[in-house]
Amino acid sequence: MEEHSKVVVAMNLIPWIEINRLEAGCDEAGRGCLAGPVTASAVILDPEFAQELCDEGVLNDSKQLSEKNRNLLRVRIELEAKAWAVCHVESDEIDRINILQASFAAMRRAVKTLKLSPEFLLIDGNRFRTEEGLPEYECFIKGDARFASIAAASVLAKTHRDELMRKLAKSHPTYGWHTNAGYPTRAHREAIRVGGVTEYHRKSFRQLPGL
Repeated sequence: MEEHSKVVVAMNLIPWIEINRLEAGCDEAGRGCLAGPVTASAVILDPEFAQELCDEGVLNDSKQLSEKNRNLLRVRIELEAKAWAVCHVESDEIDRINILQASFAAMRRAVKTLKLSPEFLLIDGNRFRTEEGLPEYECFIKGDARFASIAAASVLAKTHRDELMRKLAKSHPTYGWHTNAGYPTRAHREAIRVGGVTEYHRKSFRQLPGL
């Protein structure tokens, strides 16, 4: 593998870099959680659809959208994108390779799962670890608030991960994953203090302050 730090700071949400190129936006969700996977998505938008989303002003970094709007956009993106994929890297693998490498791995797997092979990748963040068989890429700081394809990937990554955490919450209701999605809220930490960790918790993370 070869690691680079090719960083571009974009100024506005735009639909593409080169209109006639298959560009896939990539983003992840769940890096800061105590439990559950890190989830990544890769999305290739049709240029007209990307322009439509930008013109409407409905697309943004998923963290800036309401849950209702994220879910509405998820349906629309999955129906109208040229290709999309979502991949999870589970907590045991996060513990083995660390969260940064797990985030890279999730994005690489999402790209490789796409039904179309992209010609270029737009990566959210300031770093990415590539490998043989992946196309050229650039990293964009806060790219999920700057590029339509990355924002779309942000929406899919978050909504799919939130959905998974709600399912896991049914068998582990005391941890509140249906509302906190595994993030280190006060209630989540208190549940860990009382009941310990589950098989879904990241053992390499500091689960409680001071430990």
